[in-house]
Parts: sequence; C-alpha cells; structure tokens
Amino acid sequence: MSILPDPIQKLILALERLPGIGPKTASRLAFFLLRAPDELSVNLSEALKNLKSSTGFCSICFNITLVNQDICDVCANPERDAATICVVEDSLDVLAMERTGGYHGRYHVLNGVLSPIEGIGPGDLRIRELIERVKEGSIKEIILATNPSMEGDATALYLRQQLAPFGVCITRLARGLPVGGDLEYADQNTLLRALSGRQEM
Repeated sequence: MSILPDPIQKLILALERLPGIGPKTASRLAFFLLRAPDELSVNLSEALKNLKSSTGFCSICFNITLVNQDICDVCANPERDAATICVVEDSLDVLAMERTGGYHGRYHVLNGVLSPIEGIGPGDLRIRELIERVKEGSIKEIILATNPSMEGDATALYLRQQLAPFGVCITRLARGLPVGGDLEYADQNTLLRALSGRQEM
C-alpha cells in the first residue's frame, strides 16, 4: 500500500514508463509539478493532450506533420532534390539530418527497425511504401541512414536486397572516428570501419 495520494502515485507510474526515466526521476518530476505554478501543469497537460490529436504522418515519407496537413514541409518543398531519398528509422533522425544543413533531398521514415526478438518484421515498417516510391522510377539514389546497430545494419541489408532489382544507387552513411576523438580510445570495430571507409585526400 502506497503512502502517497493516488493522483501522485499515478503520475509517478506514468512518468516511469517514459524512456530514460526511472523511479527516482519520476518521483522528482511529479513533486516538481506538484509544487510548480498551476500554469506550468496546465500548459504541460494541454501539450500532452494535443500531441496525439494534432499530429499525423506525411502520406509520402511518413515524417510527423500536422493532422490537417497531408504532406510534410520537406515533401512539399519544390527546391528539395526529389531524386534522392534518405531512409531513416524515425522522425528524430530527420531532425538530426536537417540540423546539419548539408542534405537537400527528401526522406523516408521507416518508423522502426527490423527486430525479430521484439517481433518486428518487414510488414511492421514502411518498407512496402519505400519500394512503391522507388518503383515510380524518378529516384536515383537511396541513402540508408539507419543507426549503426545490429538491428540498423540488418534493416539496411534487407533494404539493399529489396531495392537492388530496381537499379537505383544505394549508399550507406559512412562510419568511423568522431571529430575530436583519439585513436587510443576508439574501439576495434570503430577503427576497422574508419579504416575500410578511408577517403583519398
């Protein structure tokens, strides 16, 4: 039996379900909100309520967009290179790519990666829709930008196999040493990838 009032206990349990939030952090956040001005709690609850009701997915690339907006701003922008598609795991990756300012093509958001352990197969991702986009014939390059993890690599390999028959150029983001990193602190796999991905100067 909890010594906390039920509303606080429910909030703590709800916060604990968020990624990266443990019981202590959830408790601190709940008590912070309890002591905070009413305006902060009201604004937070309104933002959470509107999060699902006001957002949807782009009908072309499946990036997040407004619920009444059929296609996202990137797909609607005629200045973007429509012949290049960067395939990413989720919408956060789109934000990361856009922050670089160096990519001017379009995107395709898979909404996850292949993970047999978690029961996620090709039918659970937006792979069929990507293949349909490539079948249209206007795509020249597909950049596979899934994370450098076992699941990300497996997904990239599967996509390459599925897209190879269409004769489109398929590339993968380079991997290796981070800027400012020291060789002595790099792990073996990172060094091997940096070595195999070396470029002429």
